[in-house]
Amino acid sequence: MRLLFIQLKHIGDALLLTPTLSAVRAAHPDAEIHVVVRRGSEGILAGCPAIDHLHTAAAPAGNRGNGSWWRDARLALRLRRARLDRVFELSEGDRGRWLAWLSGAKRLYTNDCTPPLGNWWRRQFTDLGPSQWKGVHQVEKNFRTMSRWLDLPEDIPPLNFAKDAAEPWPEHEPFILFHPATRWVRKRWPHERWIKLGQKLANGRKIIISCGPNENEVSEAKAIAEGIGPVAKCTGGQLSWSQLAGAMHAAELFVGVDTAAMHLASACQCPTVAIFGPTQPWAWRPWNVEHRLVGPTEEDWNEVRNQGGRDPEVRQLILRVQVPVVLEACKDLLDTQVGTRPST
Repeated sequence: MRLLFIQLKHIGDALLLTPTLSAVRAAHPDAEIHVVVRRGSEGILAGCPAIDHLHTAAAPAGNRGNGSWWRDARLALRLRRARLDRVFELSEGDRGRWLAWLSGAKRLYTNDCTPPLGNWWRRQFTDLGPSQWKGVHQVEKNFRTMSRWLDLPEDIPPLNFAKDAAEPWPEHEPFILFHPATRWVRKRWPHERWIKLGQKLANGRKIIISCGPNENEVSEAKAIAEGIGPVAKCTGGQLSWSQLAGAMHAAELFVGVDTAAMHLASACQCPTVAIFGPTQPWAWRPWNVEHRLVGPTEEDWNEVRNQGGRDPEVRQLILRVQVPVVLEACKDLLDTQVGTRPST
């Protein structure tokens, strides 16, 4: 079988597809697996050996520039030439549906959505999965959706960024990896708290502060490193996904907010402390890795709901997460890892 999986959402969503791809490869070892992600997401899939052919569609709307539709048209032509048997559209958006339809595959599959798909789209697809997934992790959603259409094993694999695909981390001293950067304001934990946390944890360990190449992210990460002191070092946004994966395979602990980097830590089986704001842990928590979740309490949520659940208050929920709670989670997870995870 020649199979195509389309996932045109965020970078983290691409990585969350890897357990399903691993299961498909295990159940169908002779299948030819194609994957389409949006441009800029391909690097985080470099460690997934289940993929035979990785394709990229146009970048996110704000970064596409002229000619993006022409590039997508050429992609559709390449997919058509691949003579695909089945296409699974998991983005739940029109761009992915058009790519699926233009591929010329014999069978097309997607999930229904809210509001429901129109009659024309319904006629184009062989089958539609359910539209309601409240309370279900995104990894499980992908897997259960695919289990409807392909024979898959019962157990869901972990996320996957293979160690031999990661660039080895060049340093040998024990270290903790912080990744505070995110473009989502509602997910940002104040940099003063990152500094206090780093100072408390820097007891014979280095603190590595990673970030993306965005100028604001780099500036924030450098400020955190400088605030922690000489034991801290900033990557300056220079690490590729494979280099960051190498750091995560070596680190004693990862501490970060709900981002693609947090999911990459899971893929590298790096013990993780995840700081959540208003996003729902049941949908996005670290998958199949030793972890601790820290976020607003039920009392915090109830207080916001009693105030009418207005968006400004919801966006401020992460500010209720205090340093001692995160520190306790870090120490607890470090204590459980003593002697079980070398730093290199």
